[in-house]
Amino acid sequence: MNELLHLGPLSDDALEAAADFHARLLPGIEATLSGGADPLTLVFLPANHEHRAWRLAAVQGLARRFAPSRVNAVESDEREAVAAAQRWLDGAGGVTGQLLPLNGKGAGGVLYPSE
Repeated sequence: MNELLHLGPLSDDALEAAADFHARLLPGIEATLSGGADPLTLVFLPANHEHRAWRLAAVQGLARRFAPSRVNAVESDEREAVAAAQRWLDGAGGVTGQLLPLNGKGAGGVLYPSE
């Protein structure tokens, strides 16, 4: 099953958050991936649009560096939404290097093909 790594809280300021992520959290994420975590999903708390670029660049860089391991990220503070994304990513073997903003409110149920 897809391993989750919850990150944060990070600063509301995008530059400070990015600096903190790279200095404090990135070494542990790289160690987790080097230890065989595959797939790995990073879980960021929601933040404003200014955080999107650095988060996406970090996830894409990790996905390239640790390929063929899969690395993705979601943005949510809703446990059920994160769990649904985790299940979806488990079945999406070709998805890597993505940053998925989640909103568990107002979305319909996720449909899975019947077996």
